Amino acid sequence: MLKLNASQRRSLAARAHHINPIVIIGKDGLSAGVISELNKGLSSHELIKIKILNGDRKARTFILEEICQKLDALPINHIGRILVIYRPETEEKGQLLKPLK
Repeated sequence: MLKLNASQRRSLAARAHHINPIVIIGKDGLSAGVISELNKGLSSHELIKIKILNGDRKARTFILEEICQKLDALPINHIGRILVIYRPETEEKGQLLKPLK
């Protein structure tokens, strides 16, 4: 998996600042439907925000790690109840990895 340095992570966090969460995770947690929607979001946008309504910080951290593991994504930011994750397009889709700006 791709590794990001601190500068790239800051750049992605800045890009994510103005986007809205595409998925809100409620009391049911990570269901198959939620994972499917997150996968669709990453496939079309690469960088997405997720809002978690329930749980303490440890639970949200665990959810972030589980999402990243299942979707082969990178955690960018975790502030309060908002998570930001990134998964670059791959060559399998016929696209080359896009350079970060």
